[in-house]
Order: sequence, then structure tokens, then C-alpha cells
Amino acid sequence: MDSETLCFTPASEIAEQIRTKRLSPVEYMHAVLSRVEKYEPRVNAFVCLAADRAMDAAKRAEATLMRDARIGRLHGVPVTIKDLAITKDLPTQHGSKIFADHQPAEDTPLVTRLQGEGAIVLGKTTTPEFGWTGVSHSPLTGITHNPWKHGYNAGASSAGAGAAAAAGFGPLHQGSDGAGSIRMPSHFCGVFGLKPSFGRVPAYPVAVGDFTSHNGPMTRTVADGALMLEVMSGPDPLDFTSLEAGPANYVNRLHEGIKGKRIAFSPDLGHARVDPDVAELVRKAVARFSDLGATVEEVPTPWASAGPELIRFFWAAHMTRLARYLEKWQSEMDPGLVACINAAQNYSVSQYQEARERKMAYVAAIHRWFEDWDFLLTPSVSVAAFPAELLMPKHWPQHHWDWVMWAEFSYPFNMSWNPAASIPCGFNAAGLPVGLQIVGRRFDDLGVLQAAAAFEQAQPWANRHPKLD
Repeated sequence: MDSETLCFTPASEIAEQIRTKRLSPVEYMHAVLSRVEKYEPRVNAFVCLAADRAMDAAKRAEATLMRDARIGRLHGVPVTIKDLAITKDLPTQHGSKIFADHQPAEDTPLVTRLQGEGAIVLGKTTTPEFGWTGVSHSPLTGITHNPWKHGYNAGASSAGAGAAAAAGFGPLHQGSDGAGSIRMPSHFCGVFGLKPSFGRVPAYPVAVGDFTSHNGPMTRTVADGALMLEVMSGPDPLDFTSLEAGPANYVNRLHEGIKGKRIAFSPDLGHARVDPDVAELVRKAVARFSDLGATVEEVPTPWASAGPELIRFFWAAHMTRLARYLEKWQSEMDPGLVACINAAQNYSVSQYQEARERKMAYVAAIHRWFEDWDFLLTPSVSVAAFPAELLMPKHWPQHHWDWVMWAEFSYPFNMSWNPAASIPCGFNAAGLPVGLQIVGRRFDDLGVLQAAAAFEQAQPWANRHPKLD
């Protein structure tokens, strides 16, 4: 198998080849690191690449394999961790000069679980400053480039993970999603990403954004996403919001399909602007689900109209936790983040509590609506990738911080805690990927994975790779 093919082989296949001693962990790590070395200067997916550490770990993995010792499900498989997740052996800098070279004293639980199953941390992937925006640049690392078009947005706070997945920098990438930051980079970069049900993957430290941030997998295949989610999931005492139940047997039940499922489709949630090329590809993808045996109907989503006001209030309100840095660091911070912080400086506690009351009613309305539907299909994002130095596409209304205008489909399910995935559903005339969002009922992560797997089988995407040369 040539090096490029090896780098785009799914983790499930790589792990099996390593387990059966048909592939050396050292040989595989060398192939991945060689690809990173060749293309990372063009992509800029890593804020910290731990190449020597990863190769040493691959050598230890090979020695363990040769001793016929017990190995985990991801033995010798590289994984990347986002720069917002704490790691004791690598810096966690939050995409900000404020935290340059910051070194935590412990790992977040998902890192411990991945390493416990034999995965090797390749490095930390880039994020916008404190994960605040949907575009892939930060004061600390500059632009992270979309592998499908240099200089273009790789999308949101898990941009480095999405770009690394698309570029073939290993098969498994951890993302987090507070308003779409797993699904948006997956859409822009043409990979699979799942924001699971809230609490499925424990988060530590627990975020203060009113319990909207979810950890999840970003991969090139649904099976790899299912495998990674199985490993990361389960309760943890450090996260009091984590779900008591462990993960289902996601990998072995992907084949069960969606025959007989009731699926709703909304092209715009009743209020979102969507570019025509995105809308057309999504509508064609939705038709596939009827062919797969599901009943699909285009239906209204009356709960959705309350969303835009809520997200703009809460997004700015939660960024005010960073106001303490402005006096010293404002000139070194992302100007859009500074504007977002300042937009909410005069919010009162009573305003916040009143907004939370409206939010809870909004969330209840979403769950009542889902009583009639197994899944909801929408675009993942309203636009294809655009130049990464911009906050808004040039043909959209401009604003000094409101990037949410083109991302109206994702945040509702951060508030409601439903599982939601973005799956590649085609390419526009410029050759840029577009994603379809699949949303399931809360706790039905397995159902979302099964729906994604059925679509993947009907319309495969993982065999198409960006040309980085």
C-alpha cells in the first residue's frame, strides 16, 4: 500500500492491520508524519505538532505488539486533540496570545480514554481565539487553510481538526461544538463530524456557556466516527453533566439502516438565508433518504423563529467572561471577538435570566416537535467555504462580529442537546464541499450514526481527496 493510500485508510482498517501484525505502527506513523511534514506548511492545521513524541509512542506500540501483550481498539492509531481541550503533555493555548505556552497539569478525560485504547496523540489542532467564531484564523496561529482551496475558511473552532481530517493527517480528530464547531468544519472540509447528545462525552473543565459545548469525533468515515465516539463516551465524575449510561454498540449496529423511519426536511428552518448551490445539493441528498426506505416530508419548524434572537444574546453574553483580558490584551486579540464582548457588556443578570426562560421554552418546543419525527435534515451551513480573512462572505450582509448569519442551522441543537451530524453531500461548481445535517432525538446518537452510514453507503465521499500539491 502506497503512503498516500495508507494516510487515507480508515482507522478501523488500520487498527485491524496493526492488531494482526500486517502493518507496523512505526511504518504507519512514518507515513502520516511524512505527509504532515510535506503539507502542514500549506494547511496550518496544527498549533503544536508532537512528531518526535508520536514516533516514540509508535515504537513502544510496536514493541508491545511484538510481545503479544493486550492492546486496545486504537493501538498505534494517531489522533489529534483540539487546542481548547486540556492536555498535560502538550500546551493548551486556546488560539490566543494570552495563553501562549500555557501548560495544564492534567488531561481532559477523553484524552485519557483515547490513549487508554492505544491511540497516539499526534498534536494539538488550531482554533480561533477561545473558539469564538466560525472562521479559521486566530491571532496566535494565523489562517488555517481549507485543504480544498488555499486561503479559504476551514470553519469554526474545530477548524484545525477538520482541515487535518481532510488533508489525510491521520484518521481520528477530536472536535468540540458550542454552536456548530464540529459540524461547520466538517461541512467546509468535506468530512464527517458528530456532535453527540450533550453529556455523552464528558467535558472537563466543564464549560461555563450554559451547557452548550459538546465533544465529538471528526473523521473521514462514519464507522471511524462511531468507533471514536465509543471510546470517548461514558460518565465521568469530573463532569457532573455527563450521562450515566455508557455508549451503545455503535460500530456493530451501523448497518441497521433507516427503513421505516420518519424524516422531516427543512431547507431553511423558516428563516435562514441559504446560497442556491448549497440548497440544491442538500435537496438532492435528501431525496436519497426516500430511496433508503424512509418516509421524508418537507415540513415547517415553528419553534425555529425564536432562535436568532437567543443565539445572538447568549453568544455575546457568554463571551463577556473574557472581558477581564481587554485592558491588557485588547490590541493582541481578534477584533471581532473584542466587538462581540463589548456588545454584551451592559447586559444585566435579570436580562440573562429572562433570556434563559425563553431559551428553555424554545428547547421544550424542539423536543415536542421531535415526538413526531425520527430525524430532521437541513443544510449544515448556508454557504460553501469563503476567504478565511473574512468574517462574512462578500455577497452576504456584513457585520463586525455576527458570523452566525450563515450558521443558523447548528446552534438550536446545542441548546436542545440533540445529537446532530454533518455528512458530505456533494461539491459545488467551484469544487468546494457541502454538508447535510442529520439531527436526531436526544440520546439517539446511534440512530444519527445509522442514518449517516446509510447515506454514506448510498453516496460515498471518502474516496475523494483534496489536491494539496
